[in-house]
Amino acid sequence: MDQFPEHLLDGYRSFMEGRYSAESGRYRQLAETGQTPKTMVIACCDSRSAPETIFDCGPGELFVVRNVANLVPPYAPDGQNHGTSAALEFAVQSLKIREIVVMGHGRCGGIHAALNQGGEPLSPGDFIGKWMSMLRPAAEEVTQYKSMTASERQRSLERISIRISIENLLTFPCVRILQEKQRITLSGAWFDISTGELWVMDPKTGDFKRP
Repeated sequence: MDQFPEHLLDGYRSFMEGRYSAESGRYRQLAETGQTPKTMVIACCDSRSAPETIFDCGPGELFVVRNVANLVPPYAPDGQNHGTSAALEFAVQSLKIREIVVMGHGRCGGIHAALNQGGEPLSPGDFIGKWMSMLRPAAEEVTQYKSMTASERQRSLERISIRISIENLLTFPCVRILQEKQRITLSGAWFDISTGELWVMDPKTGDFKRP
């Protein structure tokens, strides 16, 4: 126990005395009946942009998958390990999710690394470079616009990456078929950490607007 982070234990005690005490009936019901969320959120694992906090959701309301830069890889049933794809498949086929939201955010470290491939990588290791390579073509296109400032290029790629992930969602047969039958919706959103603003993607134009 000495190695377990003390601040997490403090938070747990506060949770038990506060939120769990107030919502204990809801937790017991979820334990007995299982989860039935209708919305899946694919978000960045950045510690500053937790979907449950941003959307003020309670237990059992959201099925959340978080990864670096909120990316959805293309459908690739190649026998390798695919964490995001597995979660997506489970959400759509077992939980019968009816809404999928891809949510990016401002000042994303993964997006910054994708735009600055000649500089320091996001982190050393065997996996992050391959993961972020999904954005390489889009990053190279954005960096060609020399009239844009660095922050403008960053925000542009953050939003472009959301559209790319939604396009990749449609490469999954289980998603594409349901979307064609209008039994599932795909949405994009972008959250500004510094201001708390939420921008929602127009499904027809791809533009981001304040709701």
